Amino acid sequence: MSVSVSVEDWVERLSGADGPDRYRHYAVGSVGFLAVSEIALWTIWVVQSDGAGAASAAVAALGAVHAALQFMLWRVALRHYLTAAGRPVPLVTVYTALTVVMAALGCALLSSGRIDDGDLTAFLVWLLMFWAGPPALALSPRRGAVLVAAVAVACLTGAGVVGLAGPSLLLAVSASVFMVPFMAVASRASGWSVRLIEQLAAARETQARLAVAEERLRFGRDLHDVLGRNLAVVALKSELAAQLARRGLPEAEEHMVEVQRIARDSQREIRSVVRGYRTADLHTELVGARSVLEAAGIDCRIEYGPADRLPTAVQSALGWVVREGTTNVLRHAQGASRCTMALRTAGPTEALLVVENDGASDTPSGVGTGLTGLKERLAGTGGTLATEQQPGGIFRLTARIPWEESE
Repeated sequence: MSVSVSVEDWVERLSGADGPDRYRHYAVGSVGFLAVSEIALWTIWVVQSDGAGAASAAVAALGAVHAALQFMLWRVALRHYLTAAGRPVPLVTVYTALTVVMAALGCALLSSGRIDDGDLTAFLVWLLMFWAGPPALALSPRRGAVLVAAVAVACLTGAGVVGLAGPSLLLAVSASVFMVPFMAVASRASGWSVRLIEQLAAARETQARLAVAEERLRFGRDLHDVLGRNLAVVALKSELAAQLARRGLPEAEEHMVEVQRIARDSQREIRSVVRGYRTADLHTELVGARSVLEAAGIDCRIEYGPADRLPTAVQSALGWVVREGTTNVLRHAQGASRCTMALRTAGPTEALLVVENDGASDTPSGVGTGLTGLKERLAGTGGTLATEQQPGGIFRLTARIPWEESE
């Protein structure tokens, strides 16, 4: 059994049953956590630094505003990244200016002797690390990289000018070289992942619609092939019979009898088409379900079990279960990434089919009319249908039908 997981499976499982909306909330929540972390780190810095009271208060106030702008700009930048709306250049400018002001304040505190080299090193690394993410997402990759690099170099150069040197300067530069690009790339990767989730969800919905449309076209094509020629003959025969009847010729009756025969043949043929659509072989249904689900991007695993030994009536009923289960996955499990259909035996006299998928809503709206009709259909064979909602968006459909194996 393969245990490999595709990128799409990983993304869909991470996004959960609510799809792209849930993943976007996760991304924004992560940024909110970063903003809270920045406030916490500035609080720690104020408590542990040797700065005076007024200077510490200024750092605390500017740090809180910086964290708020970080969160605001990240959300606006994400909206721009996903929708191609106007670039938030004014907000980037304000955010960058505040960063430079804070860096200048830290350098001024060092030059005045109110903080030591270690305090300024931590100050600059934290400031540049938290600052780098939003501009990288808000601007184009080239402009974002240039701006991030320019501000980082300017701040570190200013620190060196006011007296930061030796191991402290080396530590500030080394940490910035690692953390600043990391935060910039991580920010842009977060936006890319949100966009990827939304594109995959849209593609899955389109694939599901195409699969349903293809089935409708197939059925329509079968009806056309069966009825097209017969209806054309009926139209010609009836027109000829009408002309003969107006002339009072007895041949009109013969043509109308032929029309009646063709109509009855057409009835039998259309019943055969519908019967083939409504009572397909169980193997065909399982193969078709896997084809449709995989076309919609859903990994489908099938266990055939005793399918070959089941009576025709039981296979037909279970085929309906497969169809309805497949329809439920396509229509109602928007975040589904996998589906299993397992045919087994429950004791010597009962066939058991279990259809299980993920991506179901944690708050289902109720049993649909399709499942209600399926219960009624299985009741005619003495079978039962049960549904089960499990934590984590797992939905299970279980059909039980009694049968006797022929010897």
